[in-house]
Amino acid sequence: MKTVLVTGSAGFIGYYLCTRLLQDGFRVIGLDAMTDYYDVRLKQRRQQMLLQHEHFTAVNDRVETPDLLMSLFRAETPDVVIHLAAQAGVRYSIEQPRSYLESNICGTFELLEAARAYPPEHMLLASTSSAYGANSEMPYTETDKADHQMSFYAATKKATESMAHSYAHLYHLPVTMFRFFTVYGPWGRPDMALFKFTKAILEDRPIDVYNHGDMRRDFTYVEDLVEGIRLLIDAVPQRLEEGEAVPKGDSLSPVAPWRVVNIGNSNSVQLTDFIEAIEAATGKRAERNLMPMQAGDVPATWANADLLQKLTGYRPKTNVQEGVAKFVTWYRDYYGV
Repeated sequence: MKTVLVTGSAGFIGYYLCTRLLQDGFRVIGLDAMTDYYDVRLKQRRQQMLLQHEHFTAVNDRVETPDLLMSLFRAETPDVVIHLAAQAGVRYSIEQPRSYLESNICGTFELLEAARAYPPEHMLLASTSSAYGANSEMPYTETDKADHQMSFYAATKKATESMAHSYAHLYHLPVTMFRFFTVYGPWGRPDMALFKFTKAILEDRPIDVYNHGDMRRDFTYVEDLVEGIRLLIDAVPQRLEEGEAVPKGDSLSPVAPWRVVNIGNSNSVQLTDFIEAIEAATGKRAERNLMPMQAGDVPATWANADLLQKLTGYRPKTNVQEGVAKFVTWYRDYYGV
């Protein structure tokens, strides 16, 4: 039985990923700080469900705690590490940038140092579509330059990509970075648009629609995302031999066993269409409060998922109408609406 260390295990994506890994026969060590960035009761409930499985172990602490990860690696010697723990949210990074520095930068440093001392077979680290920043050519491809991040959140995540690359090169650590694209679904985060819109619509309150609704997102259903991560575990990057060229379309580093992979639905959906899907699922019309673009945000995202398909044979496929309906059903049940 292989051991997987998952950081951010009580988070939205972490919960689904741990559930899938346990179903597939892995032993899972879940590390989570259980912070109050959003309603901690959601995190506690997710963790309680995971703890019902005999092969799940929970560790409640912060990834940036000095020597915590070193001790955990020493004791558990994980075969695979999946690093999801991070301070999330573009807008919150304007209000509380230090929390992003500590969690995203310092936390990832602690992880990389532990992996250097106790190397796993494969490390998979979460990044974000926000790393593409000011890029206007779409769909986003992993080989595109990504030098102009537009929020401190995005800057910290891009920094972790570079940090991981240096460790992959220096210490021969196989690393896959994955860039997520607007993940949604049941058990989602309350600070995300789907959660906020659904809550407001069901409570007959107006919703704030930024950039007057002229925004597009590559909405990715959470179970599709987790399927991509699960399959990428076995797609371990290999260091190129001297004189060997990087395959066309691959983001593999020429000097390290490191690559970055988009996990997105390959379909950029207009925000107004997303709202209409929520209206259809709730059976209620939304009162829309049209707002200007928020600082640090981008007008559109759109993933090219060809590399994911080349590496795993898989491509996310759940459409917005289906995924939103599943979320609204969960929301009504969980909150008794």
